[in-house]
Amino acid sequence: MDADDPGRRGPDLVAHADDPATVVPASGVSPAPDYASPRHSAPPGPAAVGPTPGVTPASYTPRSSRSPRSMAAPTRDHELRRTFPPFPPRDGDRFAESWWGNAWVGALEQGALDVKRLERGRGYAGQGHVDAITVTPGLVLAYVQGSRPRPYRVQVRLRTLDDTDWDRFLEAAADRPGHIAALLDKEMPRSLAECGVPLLPGPGDLEPRCSCPDRGHPCKHAAALCYQTARLLDADPFVLLLLRGRGERDLLDALSRLSATRAARAAQDRGPAPLPGVRAAEVLASRALRPLPAPLPPLPHPEQPPAYPAAPGGPDPFALDQLATDAAARAHALLSTGRDPVGQLTFWQDAVRLAAARPGAGLTAGTRALYSSLASAAGRTPPELARAVAAWRQGGLEGLAVLEEPWDPPAGRFDRARPLLLAADLPAFRPWRNHLTHPQGHVQLRLGRDGLWYAYESEPGHDDWWPRGTPDLDPVGALTGLGLPSDL
Repeated sequence: MDADDPGRRGPDLVAHADDPATVVPASGVSPAPDYASPRHSAPPGPAAVGPTPGVTPASYTPRSSRSPRSMAAPTRDHELRRTFPPFPPRDGDRFAESWWGNAWVGALEQGALDVKRLERGRGYAGQGHVDAITVTPGLVLAYVQGSRPRPYRVQVRLRTLDDTDWDRFLEAAADRPGHIAALLDKEMPRSLAECGVPLLPGPGDLEPRCSCPDRGHPCKHAAALCYQTARLLDADPFVLLLLRGRGERDLLDALSRLSATRAARAAQDRGPAPLPGVRAAEVLASRALRPLPAPLPPLPHPEQPPAYPAAPGGPDPFALDQLATDAAARAHALLSTGRDPVGQLTFWQDAVRLAAARPGAGLTAGTRALYSSLASAAGRTPPELARAVAAWRQGGLEGLAVLEEPWDPPAGRFDRARPLLLAADLPAFRPWRNHLTHPQGHVQLRLGRDGLWYAYESEPGHDDWWPRGTPDLDPVGALTGLGLPSDL
């Protein structure tokens, strides 16, 4: 039987897609607005409904002017449940562009018993009669609008993989780094799908079920759902993996752990390379000793630490990366120069050094978190730390001292600075300890204990000085490097 049964008339109510105990008014469904293309899946969300295109008055009962919402429940989605909005109507019989999406269509068509039902199912899918689709392990569920006002509840079942199959799949995916990269790029490599695990369905593997009276295999409603499911697989192969029993986050976490374990095992198997040396018996013999081998040359730069994956209850991967990078830089400096560049720093100076080592010019979310943590540990505020970082980047430890430690310089260089500024057609700067301030109060020079002049800027009338420019032995040169000679 291919036609909908007109004798099966019941209350104008249907069961909810996820909770059979919940009933909602039955009505025709139609697709939501178009999203991107079939190669990019839309985010889960409830689908809007409206008049169903392509249905003639002779085969479709008019509905009331108030259309109910979609019967899908995307708010219940989680790792093992995903809901996709309905696809818009489309022309043509091609429902997949990828090879794995076409493999799904091939499994449907090769296992079908009636070609005409497939043709009607393609027409239903192309006209947008399939409502929002819910995917869970082993099950695809949607409501499909037929020729009657009440839509039919359609399921397509597919066997899930057991633990042995998943272990084999994960091993095959971790064998090649390109496999993981392809999955993240929403691609399914053929070599991964053909790793001995029955990932793609074959003829007869799809088990459709429909609430319509048609007992065809499949009926036109189930065929329509299968064709639309091919479009989902086309856009995101993780939908196929979810159908086989595993969610996207679970799979990616398992692949990350497996890759890290393999890398650690490979590094342990390689072991350190043997170092050149001499035998102890030869060294202790009563004869001229051979010279010791030359020390190994230091590396040109410290290496980048490995990536630390986040784990529930584990340490912050951002903090681990920060500490490892800093430790590598300090170890490299100690091997290269014989001294630790931060061994004598105070807690505050070391906090400023760590913050200044963070690359980038803007305060990103990660940088703001780092500043907040370091400032709190040092008993300072983030704005104070930001000003100190600017001073450190201007002149290192001496630049920080110039910012925070005024001092009384001896006669000589400081006294000769004002005549030099006047000779350069600059106004008379006001002296205070090691500071020389422009009369308008927007530019300042500070003499460091290293003999260099450090330029500062502030809004006129505000005592809010920030380090600017490059330190210079010449006070005029320090101001010229500031790039504002016309304002002085």
